Amino acid sequence: MAPDMRRWARFALSALFVAAIVGGYLLYRQLRPATARLARLREYWDDPSAHADWAIRAGERCGEAPFLMPTDGYIGFFWGDSFRPGHRHQGLDIFGPSGPDGLGQTPVVAAYDGYITRLPDWRASLIQRLPRDPLQPGRQIWIYYTHLADPSGASYIAPEFPPGTAQAFVRAGALLGYQGNYSADPDNPTGLHLHFSIVRDDGQGHFTNELDISNTLDPSPYLGIEVNASRVGPSPAICLDGPSPQAFLFRPSPWRGNTTP
Repeated sequence: MAPDMRRWARFALSALFVAAIVGGYLLYRQLRPATARLARLREYWDDPSAHADWAIRAGERCGEAPFLMPTDGYIGFFWGDSFRPGHRHQGLDIFGPSGPDGLGQTPVVAAYDGYITRLPDWRASLIQRLPRDPLQPGRQIWIYYTHLADPSGASYIAPEFPPGTAQAFVRAGALLGYQGNYSADPDNPTGLHLHFSIVRDDGQGHFTNELDISNTLDPSPYLGIEVNASRVGPSPAICLDGPSPQAFLFRPSPWRGNTTP
């Protein structure tokens, strides 16, 4: 090989080596927060009662925030977290105190007044239309609640919302169902939790695709808790202002079980 070619080859290899180091570091920086949160989640699940101060409670309101807390448990993953390259989490994952196997025990409630829809093929999901965004009253938004079923798809959604439900009005604090771990793959359940997100309207009265984070809103100002992964610190996401005196304290109904075969 000619000297110039050898020199260019060494330069190219050096550049690739540097790019690999920089890329690895950036990937580590991107994924490290979610990895740390997973370790804390395991600690919470090992003994939820020892970490009750890490948890939120269904039906409580943080200060003057518009939304009620939608369920009991520990907010394990945040809006904007990254679990793999090119992916950002579109909402919050809230893990109940009953642990990964406590199916159908942890209630999920409506965070705000609105209209519930359950599409005919939705086993584990509900979406709630809010005609007036409480923070921007000139627009409509939607709240998405999912994983409300067991690994096989047996639903933990309350019987008032069978498949095909359209625009059923509920008040804030109404029971919607119970946390599950449905993933559409019975051999790979998600782990018991509620996935909660705020979805933009398409301008034509329909919800946009929740799988794209650009179609969702940062839940922080709606809940009164910092849950934006780019800003949240190392501490658990809890209400620092304390529950509002007007908070609706949810009491679960005696209903348990499945609403679909």
